[in-house]
Amino acid sequence: MSALPVLGEDNIRFYRHALSILSKAGIPHLVGGAYAFARYTGIERHTKDFDIFIRPDDFSRAESAFQKAGYETELTFPHWLGKAYKGDDFVDLIFSAGNGVAKVDDRWFEHAVKEKVFDVDVELIPAEEMIWSKGLIMERERFDGADVAHVLRATGEKLDWTRLIERFGRHWRVLLAHLILFTFIYPSDRSKVPADVLDSLMKRAGEEKDDEADKVCCGTIISRQQYLKDIEEWGYKDARLEHGLMSREDVHRWTAGIEVDGTK
Repeated sequence: MSALPVLGEDNIRFYRHALSILSKAGIPHLVGGAYAFARYTGIERHTKDFDIFIRPDDFSRAESAFQKAGYETELTFPHWLGKAYKGDDFVDLIFSAGNGVAKVDDRWFEHAVKEKVFDVDVELIPAEEMIWSKGLIMERERFDGADVAHVLRATGEKLDWTRLIERFGRHWRVLLAHLILFTFIYPSDRSKVPADVLDSLMKRAGEEKDDEADKVCCGTIISRQQYLKDIEEWGYKDARLEHGLMSREDVHRWTAGIEVDGTK
């Protein structure tokens, strides 16, 4: 196995400065990505992706604060992601998800976890919201199921399961799929998923029948690329549009971004 890349001091100073810009501007923010994942699971990944989560309404203020500090900014995808960068260093300013589902709202902040990152006092995205957002990523080139399993293994006994189920909402079947996979991956840790949670979701799945009047493909919620044929040629409606998660322009931009190197 190759050694994990190690961040240089210049990278760390950049991230510290980025955090200080938001703090001085009074913009509430949460650290996610590899650094929150390491806090919850003990699995460290030193990448150049530094994910900062903010409310959608705070993006303009964050953009202005970074610009005043000499950074360049871009609203990469207007429905969920922007960036602030200097040279080769950048931070991702995330306020929703590529599928339009896991929008950052007040509850992310109400349940945030205090921690230190790069010796800076920060708040991390909650484990429940991490599972929610990662659980809906099932691209051909990126499947976050192992991350979900690792977070469940580490936090299952402490999770707010009611809130987690509420977060998944109409997409609860995806949560159920991850829970079933978890019981396969970790036979000795099955009790970390409460039996009543699994039972209630299984019962719910067994009671639902086909909705023949609603020919929707929900695959576009978990993959922007792998279900294009379904909605473009096979007559299925795009769940992202049908469920009001994204506009047609958002979908167009997000689909066009498939071919852009480095797009998340």
